[in-house]
Amino acid sequence: MIGMNERRNILTLDEALSRPTISVVDAGAIFFGLARNASYDAAKSGDIPTIRIGGRVLVPVAPLAESLGLKTTFGRAAA
Repeated sequence: MIGMNERRNILTLDEALSRPTISVVDAGAIFFGLARNASYDAAKSGDIPTIRIGGRVLVPVAPLAESLGLKTTFGRAAA
């Protein structure tokens, strides 16, 4: 468990674009520079698109990246 004074490892933009989904916190931080609570607020208001898989709320990377003019690398063969 992460303590209050510990930071979690946030993905890089390249890592995020290579995955089909990422956490709400990662999406907010990487794409919008938001903190944890602001990321969840943006997801709740619909500013960050989300899907629910089981009990988890995740952000599908492709639609978010496309809306920001970015291209995903998910599913591409490594060069």
